[in-house]
Amino acid sequence: MNIYRPAGFWIRLGAALLDYIIVSVPLLLIYWLITGKDPNDSMFISLVVLLYSMLLPVFWRGYLIGKRICGIRIVKKDGSQVSLLTMFLRVIVGGLVYGITFGLGLIASLILIAVREDKRTLHDLIAGTYVTYASPGEEELYTDEEIRKSE
Repeated sequence: MNIYRPAGFWIRLGAALLDYIIVSVPLLLIYWLITGKDPNDSMFISLVVLLYSMLLPVFWRGYLIGKRICGIRIVKKDGSQVSLLTMFLRVIVGGLVYGITFGLGLIASLILIAVREDKRTLHDLIAGTYVTYASPGEEELYTDEEIRKSE
């Protein structure tokens, strides 16, 4: 397995914050303006964000909007494109693990991203993915030897 140009904690956090600002905040405001209800109580908002997180990378070569802006994307361990099953494991199963561990899974992920050379978190390990700086197809431009030298 060659992990090519893994993205670390800060760039991934920046991408997640951008996604929150660009996707979640407008959704929350629109929901509140239309319904007058507290958007934090809305299952609709949660469902839209869940579908966004799970489906967009499948159709947009591993990118979410925040990741695209930051120049990082999600790929499988072998560098190939993520599938719907991969993203289901990453978003749904990974999310369930974080939820049922009452935050311990999140702490474990922070430790993993800090100590692992490949920067893979718990949800990456569950889904067989990692986050890379590589553009689509870029890893294919390099031989295994060149990839090993860059690590």
